[in-house]
Amino acid sequence: MEEKDVIISISGSDAAEFGGDSFELVTDGKYHFADGSGHLSYMESELTGLTGTRTSFTVDKAGIVMLREGNLNSRMVFEEGKKHFFLYDTPYGAATMGVNTRRVQTQFGEHGGGMEIDYVIDFEHAVVGRHNLKIDIREQRQGGVTH
Repeated sequence: MEEKDVIISISGSDAAEFGGDSFELVTDGKYHFADGSGHLSYMESELTGLTGTRTSFTVDKAGIVMLREGNLNSRMVFEEGKKHFFLYDTPYGAATMGVNTRRVQTQFGEHGGGMEIDYVIDFEHAVVGRHNLKIDIREQRQGGVTH
């Protein structure tokens, strides 16, 4: 099955103890679903501070993998109840960080879907932030958006 043009709505927040910041972003991207696995990708913008970086997610029964390539490079694995380490590589330097996934919910199909990830990031065993990320994907059609 080929990639489809989609509208991706992303919202996220930090836990209140870290200032309670939140954001919302709507962008276009690509989506592919086959054999119970979804893949989506989009280019970051100035709004996210990650210009020149492509972000992609692969979602299957085992969990979610977020890959960023470009001006910032990282590969984060989200598996509920598990901690994974990842290299966070920026033009200013690289650091190994941990991601402890508290909760993952996904629902994907041929025309789109959504996911929610609740996770904690740490650096050298000190919590850097607790985040909640929600992503919804809707297929684009000629002349407008569906679903």
